[in-house]
Formats: sequence, C-alpha cells, structure tokens
Amino acid sequence: MQDVHEVYISYKTVENYCKAASSIVHPVLEFYPYVLSDTIAADETYIKILGKTNYVFFWFDAIKKIVTSYRVYDKRDSLSSIKAAYSTLIKYDTLPDSLKVISDGNPIYNVAVQYWSQNGLPFKLYQVIGLTNQDDVSKEYRSQKQIIERFNRTLKYYYRPKGGFSSLDNANSYMILFATFNNFLRPNKALNWNTPVQLDELKNISNMPNKWIEIIKLGYKYSDIYS
Repeated sequence: MQDVHEVYISYKTVENYCKAASSIVHPVLEFYPYVLSDTIAADETYIKILGKTNYVFFWFDAIKKIVTSYRVYDKRDSLSSIKAAYSTLIKYDTLPDSLKVISDGNPIYNVAVQYWSQNGLPFKLYQVIGLTNQDDVSKEYRSQKQIIERFNRTLKYYYRPKGGFSSLDNANSYMILFATFNNFLRPNKALNWNTPVQLDELKNISNMPNKWIEIIKLGYKYSDIYS
C-alpha cells in the first residue's frame, strides 16, 4: 500500500478493518439460504494464537464446496465438535435422510453424532482411518476426506504469512472472511471455475474490491432481516 498508493496504514489498522468487515458480512455467510448436498466432510486443523495451538473446525459440502462450519476453538474436544456440527445442521431446512458426514477417526465426531441424534438432528458418520484403505468405509469415502484436507491446505497457504493471531476473536474474524471468500468469491476448478454460491449481486462486477464492497452492502441487509 505504501509503495504503490502512498497510503500509510499500520498492521493494527488492517486488523481493525478486517474485524469490522467480518462482523458485517457474517450474517450473509451464516444465514444465506444455501442449497446443500447430503455429503459433508469434516475436519479440524490447528492454528496458533499467541503461540498456543487452537483448532479450526471446518465442515464442508464435499460436492458443492460450500463451507458450513468455520469456527476456531481453543480445545479439540467433544463440545467443540458438537457446536461445529450444529452450525452445519441448522443450514438445512430439512435434514435429508441420506445425510452423511465423513471425518477422520477422532472419537469426538462420534460424540457429536450421538448428541444430535438424541436431540432430533440425526446424521450418519463415516470415518476414514489412517493413510491407507484398510477397511471398506475408508476405501469408499477417502476421496471426500481428501477434499477437506486440501481445503485445510488452502487455509494454511493464506494463513502461513501471518504466523498466528493475537486473540481468539481475531482468529474467528479471519475465518469468517476466509469462508466468505470461499463460498461467494473464489472460483473452484471442480465447479468449472464457478464460485460455490453465485450471487446475482456480483454478476456484473469484474474486480475483487468491488465484489467485497457489494457483499458488505449485502451484509447490512441481512443484519436488518435477522436482527
């Protein structure tokens, strides 16, 4: 910014801009009427906050490439898994009977299945174990598990230059913006270079800054609707 535009802003100012933008676009990300498939991939990856390990729980439509859960937690435990599952399940008007979630062998996902099955939001869990296909489930669903792992690597590609976050709030603000970028702005090769969600408001906008401005405007509208 300084070299190209002679605009002098600090890292803290950029951080504040991001936090403000994330709070505005969050209603769009959370309440947009997604049309989701019945195949969800789930995984957690670690990030650093003040030098300590925290965990991003991503749940992801493996077919439509839509991020449905994206929150950062300070623990990789059953409660975090239950909350991440809920963030995805509530995005369905009606849960399909065929809804399946593909994860690794972490038992916290089994706890989430049990908890939500007892509370009226059932789904089937298929766990891909290890690095080689030693069982039928791993053989059938490894490709879906690899999709979420590639998505995690995409996050690390963008996150790595930061070297970590200064707070849990800042980390979650970043994940909101990252998920918004993925769902509404980032063309996906598997979708013939279309975005996972194609907003009518962005169809005639050719550059990324103006697309973000339009999503921010849309965020205000969603805030009015869901406040």
